[in-house]
Amino acid sequence: MRPPDSQRPPGSLRKQIDKVEADLVRRAMSGDREAFGHIMERYAGSARRLCRAILRDPEDADDAAQDAFLSAWVKLGQYDPRRPLGPWLMRIVANAAKDRRRRREVRRTDELSDSMPSGEAGPDRETDRRMLEEELRNALDELPDRYRAAVVLYDVEGYSHAEIAKIIGVPEGTVRSDVFHARRMLRQAMDDWKEN
Repeated sequence: MRPPDSQRPPGSLRKQIDKVEADLVRRAMSGDREAFGHIMERYAGSARRLCRAILRDPEDADDAAQDAFLSAWVKLGQYDPRRPLGPWLMRIVANAAKDRRRRREVRRTDELSDSMPSGEAGPDRETDRRMLEEELRNALDELPDRYRAAVVLYDVEGYSHAEIAKIIGVPEGTVRSDVFHARRMLRQAMDDWKEN
């Protein structure tokens, strides 16, 4: 879940990180590909996690994240350096994942029966941690897309409600509500799992 304030960088360190990022953005905006590569490295994990939350397929998610970074490179001239880079970039990532999902749904043919075995190996039932991770992934999969994106951005990535509102394009109050309902649904799913 969201890291406590004690695990976040103190104010002076945060300002240093912001200065480094601002310098990278300035260099990237002037055409420095290496600087943009450093930006990609900084946001790669967040981008993949958001894409996986939206797409629920690791390969599609990685492709969508790559599409997003390419799009961000092309659109970098539209970025306002007076604003934080993260929300702007995550908005592009979310849109790339949604676009990929739409394209995938258009291409989708007949659904496979639930009784058919998947090609993936089942979770290791010998460890509680892996079982819990699998169940949590399943619970996240059951959430509506907007709830899943909001809770991942808030609790995993640490974005504020206002930043998430800009990323997914809904009012801030809706984000608060989405996070609340997503957490409630996840708690219920996990409680049901514990009882079983």
